[in-house]
Amino acid sequence: MTKPQKHFLSVLFLIIFVSAICIGQTTPTPSGYHLLKKIEVGGEGGWDYLFADSDAHRLYVSHATKVVVIDTDKDTVIGEIPDTNGVHGIAVAAELGRGFISDGRDNAVTIFDLTSLKTLDTVKVGKNPDAIIYDPASKRIFAFNGGSSDATAIDAATGKIAGTIALGGKPEFATSDGKGNVFVNIEDKSEVVDLDSNKLAVKSHWPIAPGEEASGMAIDRKSHRLFIVCSNKKMIVLNAETGKVVADLPTGDGTDAAGFDPETKMAFSSNGAGTLTVVHEDSKDKYSVVENVTTQRGARTMTLDAKTHKIYLPTAQFGATPAPTAERPRPRPSIVPGSFVILVFGR
Repeated sequence: MTKPQKHFLSVLFLIIFVSAICIGQTTPTPSGYHLLKKIEVGGEGGWDYLFADSDAHRLYVSHATKVVVIDTDKDTVIGEIPDTNGVHGIAVAAELGRGFISDGRDNAVTIFDLTSLKTLDTVKVGKNPDAIIYDPASKRIFAFNGGSSDATAIDAATGKIAGTIALGGKPEFATSDGKGNVFVNIEDKSEVVDLDSNKLAVKSHWPIAPGEEASGMAIDRKSHRLFIVCSNKKMIVLNAETGKVVADLPTGDGTDAAGFDPETKMAFSSNGAGTLTVVHEDSKDKYSVVENVTTQRGARTMTLDAKTHKIYLPTAQFGATPAPTAERPRPRPSIVPGSFVILVFGR
């Protein structure tokens, strides 16, 4: 074999070797977030919030009239909590071994055992409870009632109602700083209400302009910043101590939930049009949009596992949109039976 032939074969081998390494690799996105897998759930009906219990390696997903429970180590369905009519959200009081579900159509909260998933009790609350959270400072569950514009506080250990707080508008999602403050979006007023979780009293009403019709909310407890996502495609960053708007960032269309990862300093907006807006906290008053990651149409809500840093987004395939009626002037498209999935995104 001549020397030129040997050189040609060496170059050819190098090209083949490098190509073999690159096959199957995708160009990394700016944020690094990409689809890891899809958890097939199936069944029929819609969904709303979901909750990741990082310590227990469980994911609680609202679906039609039940809550589906998923093992996040195996990504398989391990059980369900039935008879949660019009379910919206799930909250967990891990130290008490209890979970709580807002049953919107029944104007009630279902209390269940975290180990057996059996229902322990049902508590009547306000009209159409939507978001629901556990506040560790007061050891109370707060159910936010969209139909009666108030919040019901429940003693998590006993299941007894501790009180009701008028909010002055329709509540959406909420969060807690763990130190006695509960924050809730008031959708029809475009403001945030700060509650004293021990005294069960409203402390402040904070406007979120230029944000409008806020839905999702997340918190950075270290820097005392709230991340509020709005229907006019904005993420508002609010100082949770003063109520001052410190940043205004663009998001995708159809947002309904937010998240924050304290380790990576990333904030998220899940958008029903099929994107996940990723925002980096450069400093407590400076933020930058990293990218809009493509997800799937309908993936408007999300939850974050703070230990694995995975993001879970429920969605499904859609059929035709029904014609508007007086009862349903803005109908949603039909959901294809059996197509309900949980998208798992990570880095």
